[in-house]
Amino acid sequence: MAGSKFAYVRNFELPDPLLPGTFMVLRIDGHAFHRLSEEHNFMKPNDERALQLMDHAARDVMNEFKDIVLAFGESDEYSFLFRRSASLYNRREAKILTTVTSLFTSSYVFNWSKYLSDTPLKYCPSFDGRIVLYPSPSVVRDYFSWRQADTHINNLYNTVFWALVLQGGQTTTEAHATLRGTVSSQKHEILFSRFGINYNELPARFRKGSVLVREEVSDAVETGDAPQADQAISTPTGEPASVSDKKAQKKPRVRTTVELYHFDIIGDEFWDGHSNILADS
Repeated sequence: MAGSKFAYVRNFELPDPLLPGTFMVLRIDGHAFHRLSEEHNFMKPNDERALQLMDHAARDVMNEFKDIVLAFGESDEYSFLFRRSASLYNRREAKILTTVTSLFTSSYVFNWSKYLSDTPLKYCPSFDGRIVLYPSPSVVRDYFSWRQADTHINNLYNTVFWALVLQGGQTTTEAHATLRGTVSSQKHEILFSRFGINYNELPARFRKGSVLVREEVSDAVETGDAPQADQAISTPTGEPASVSDKKAQKKPRVRTTVELYHFDIIGDEFWDGHSNILADS
């Protein structure tokens, strides 16, 4: 940046580095999405198209920022976990927060018509974001357990609530009154006894949320015509080939791909199978 007599104004900028050696979780929330869902007639209690759009935007973020190793989404929010050693933008909080949030928002708007093709976008959706630092793998696990438990609690309530309204003929005020003070088992009973709905048989996407994880995929890259297993590689003169001549071999290459799941991340099975997520590097 060129110097001038006006450059002193940079002295008013405050540094905002995030504490090193900690896990970063960036959570994005839809701003006033209750209004957005009402004005665009989202299906109740869940609109799978809108959830798929959220997944698409989250995948775009993960494809852009390789330091993100895990993302979890429910309703109008998504949480992104950065590896502990991440040095993106020198860990400048404002830079990371604004770039990720703006990319997620732009992807959501850009891809709207792919998922809600019969629903023109009436105005610009927006998202807010925050970054929270967590000191240890156990606390990170508890954070994502909290978000998935929240998914279950909210979805069970909303499923019963909208069944009472849409199938039971109650007003929204009456439905809230019916559910006031009820526990999980009572909500399950209302669903099954009144509407024949077994909550545990509903799509896992609604009950467990969306899990995006970076998986390793091994490819075999051919560099020429590979010889048979029992054939030696030789030169045109019949002499054994040197190392530099052994071009007809397959070289393993490891790449990563972002995969979408809808399964439990509260128990140990997921974390035991993805130990790299909470590794130090």
